[in-house]
Amino acid sequence: MNILIIGGSGFIGKRLVADLQKEENCKIKVYDKVVNEKFSSFTIIGDVRDKEQLKKACEGIDVIYNLAAEHADNVTPQSLYADVNINGAKNIINAAKVNGIKTIIFTSTVAIYGLNNGTPNEGMEASPFNEYGRTKYEAEKLFLEWAINDKDNSLTILRPAVVFGEYNRGNVYNLLQQVANRKFLMIGTGNNCKSMSYVGNISAFLSGKTQVKKGIEIFNFADKPDLNSAQIIHIIKDEMNITSDFISIPYFMGLFAGYGFDLLSFVTGKKFPVSAIRIKKFCAETTVNTDRLSESGFISPFSTEEGLRKMIRHEFK
Repeated sequence: MNILIIGGSGFIGKRLVADLQKEENCKIKVYDKVVNEKFSSFTIIGDVRDKEQLKKACEGIDVIYNLAAEHADNVTPQSLYADVNINGAKNIINAAKVNGIKTIIFTSTVAIYGLNNGTPNEGMEASPFNEYGRTKYEAEKLFLEWAINDKDNSLTILRPAVVFGEYNRGNVYNLLQQVANRKFLMIGTGNNCKSMSYVGNISAFLSGKTQVKKGIEIFNFADKPDLNSAQIIHIIKDEMNITSDFISIPYFMGLFAGYGFDLLSFVTGKKFPVSAIRIKKFCAETTVNTDRLSESGFISPFSTEEGLRKMIRHEFK
């Protein structure tokens, strides 16, 4: 089984490569803009936007994992979301067709559902609230068209909720830093529930998808049960041995401050850990239905709390 992991040097990719290396009869190649020193011997330096280079990298490949994405909240220029997420998908599909590759596994996102939208299942109509969600949904449609047009093709689309874990440098890491440095403010009531995905669980699921049935599978991914923001902060404080309480402010005040940092970022050209979109995401109810994942027979190796505690011990102890 010859596997190409596009974006394999990234956060999820590094964990997936390590897990796939444990599997028998798997020969792995990584295609990424940067090289992880652990995987340098089988990494091809390349950009998903480079059609010809990607086509060549896919020669002799049986399975493509597409983990490459522009996903940060503050990407500039915003056109990069479409360049990487949409045009990158087009290039992957072209490379698959040219090289006769019949299996693609694509990590999308629950951001396609929008914020405060109930507990959506995989059949719910998309309602993305930002360019990241919109462009990932457009990429989904391209991969679905590829799968539908050939009955021998196999496509798995995974829509993870907020991903966190060791080596994470996203929003969850920023939250942990704020708590550790005693700079955290609880914005809103903290009663809003969050679906989250520990990277070790995502990798366990993805590494089991190299042998998939022909056709299309779409899964929301989150570790259950969901926790609310106050419960998440309680776990973080407990693991960090913090006993003091944090100041709580109303949502409208936090959002106003977020817009202030956005303006400051625009004026200075610097990027800050606080922004209006991050305030909105932290205070939003962002849960997803994972019944289909449960029905597939997959059991997460770790709970959300276990994942959070593992991340804290690794990054802050």
